[in-house]
Amino acid sequence: MLFVGDDWAEDHHDVEVMDAAGRRLSAAKLPEGIAGMARFHAMIAAQLDPDADLDAQAGQVLIGIETDRGPWVQALIAAGYQVYAVNPLQAARYRERLGVSGAKSDPADAHLLADMVRTDSHQLRVVAGDSDLAEAVKVVTRAHKTLIWERTRHTLRLRSTLREYFPAALAAFEDLTDADTLELLAKAPDPASAARLTTTQIMAALKRARRHHRDRRAGEIQAALRTEQLGQPAVVAGAYAVAVRAQVAILGVLNEQINLLQEQVEAHFGRHPDAEIYTSQPGLDRSSVPGCWPSSETTPPATATPEPARTTPAPPRSPASPARRRSSWPGTCTTTDCWTPWAGRRSPR
Repeated sequence: MLFVGDDWAEDHHDVEVMDAAGRRLSAAKLPEGIAGMARFHAMIAAQLDPDADLDAQAGQVLIGIETDRGPWVQALIAAGYQVYAVNPLQAARYRERLGVSGAKSDPADAHLLADMVRTDSHQLRVVAGDSDLAEAVKVVTRAHKTLIWERTRHTLRLRSTLREYFPAALAAFEDLTDADTLELLAKAPDPASAARLTTTQIMAALKRARRHHRDRRAGEIQAALRTEQLGQPAVVAGAYAVAVRAQVAILGVLNEQINLLQEQVEAHFGRHPDAEIYTSQPGLDRSSVPGCWPSSETTPPATATPEPARTTPAPPRSPASPARRRSSWPGTCTTTDCWTPWAGRRSPR
């Protein structure tokens, strides 16, 4: 068997080939793309038995790489190699086993990855060879998730900015990503202009956002915006208002694109032949299943590590400790909780 470590970068791959005894057979720095893949196949072929079937021997080549996506990984899978997606945190912990100096280089990382698949492949997970449709679902799902995370990041920036000069807005608006909130902040981004908003203007924004109990809610928002508060000089407040308008515009675009991507996720997943099987599971529908699909990062290893036997009863869980745990990798399921890309969305009030 051959064991290969592939430390990838944007434009090249540092590759090392190792035998079962841990002896380095060859190493090279390969360019990204077809030329690099051709040289990679040549490196592997030089170490195989020329009299045996080369295609059959491809399954005896184990490759460790710190990603599970991209054209390079797909080409490796298509060639018949066993590709192991190594979490960068796993590689970092393995590096600590070999030395404490903290020294790090691309060739050294390639050697480390090759050694990992040589000694610990039973603890790693083989990248699944998914269908093209399944890959498409993963692409749009990850894009949707990323935009939701970006919206959360910009929302926190907007909240921080408002706290600096306009705390009344935080009391007036429950969710800074709501359409009515963004419309009113764009129209009145500073305390002076916000205090001049009429109930008619506020109710119009609430109506366009399809809010219920608009009369009561408009009165609450107007009262909160007109409360006395500590403020900034007018010129400083004006500068903050410019920043808030920019952040509001970004959040508006993110909301629009998140909704469009959700439609694409549901459309792609609806075309999958197993969609009906997934959606038949209790509590799952087309808007939650894609985030719970098994993947190479979540499929348990073939040999499960037994838990150590307890010699004393486990202490009771405190009320502050959540009983449900989430996977450290986004877009994955555990037996007690299921993360979905739409967990942060709110239904209209």
